[in-house]
Amino acid sequence: MIRRSAGFTAFCAVGALLLLGACSKDGFEVDAPREVSREVAAMVNGEAVYTADVELESVARGLVVSGAALQPDDEAYRQVLDQLIDQKLMAQEAKRLGLEKDPAAMRRLEMAQERIMGNLLVESVVAKQVTDEMIDKMYAEQVRLQQVNDQVSVAHIVTDTEEEAETVWLRVQAGEPFESLVFNHSQDSATRMENGDLGYVSPNDLPDPYPVVIANTAVGDVSPPFEAEGGWRLLKVKDRRTEPPKTREEMRPEIATFLTLSEVSRILRRLRTEARIEEGGGQSFTPETPTEGPATPLTGDEL
Repeated sequence: MIRRSAGFTAFCAVGALLLLGACSKDGFEVDAPREVSREVAAMVNGEAVYTADVELESVARGLVVSGAALQPDDEAYRQVLDQLIDQKLMAQEAKRLGLEKDPAAMRRLEMAQERIMGNLLVESVVAKQVTDEMIDKMYAEQVRLQQVNDQVSVAHIVTDTEEEAETVWLRVQAGEPFESLVFNHSQDSATRMENGDLGYVSPNDLPDPYPVVIANTAVGDVSPPFEAEGGWRLLKVKDRRTEPPKTREEMRPEIATFLTLSEVSRILRRLRTEARIEEGGGQSFTPETPTEGPATPLTGDEL
């Protein structure tokens, strides 16, 4: 059973409902904002539908992953472009009929704009605050939590340099048995005669980066080379007595969502503290009409 912080799981579940419109099907994106292309995908009565709009809509609908190349002859591209053309046609017809001037329609348009602005704020938070470094840090914390009382059978090969470790790693990837490489390449004399076997260990009792390496290595697999305790190592996970944690890539969307929602929650707490919020009792609200004549200049405190 994978162990998790109750706050971590609950916060992601509740927050995802609040900000679903701002994320893709795989969680919040953490890529840096890209320059918007002005390449035209189609012209509809003189108004452009841009290629960037097709790509963005395809990602939002989960038809393609963010950053994937989307070509005009792709089925997803054609499908979304046709829908955006239809959307443009209907919007043009609505404007021709003057529907956007209806007070109820104007309010709905205002609400849609507010929703989009909120999503833009979330995207800004993701770009600036949700970094790979933060994801790595939280993943390491989650791994420690999930590997409490875990017992894992491991073996290792220890080399003096990264180059030696990479050479051995490539031979393992080419199909050579890990055990056959231990005797001639491992510098650990205590385990070299035992096929590098370290027995069953508790990952959380080992120094960094062992817990994360063990979490990211499936039973029977050999980890890529990593530096630890003054040397370079390859680690083979031979057996587990408990269910393994998710890998970093499996947990990445959930962690990115949690970090984003945490930051958005912090921003909302600040905004609510600074704002003047007066809940109405059912009475109507009419915006004040500016009076004629020179306006009274605002002071520095009022700006």
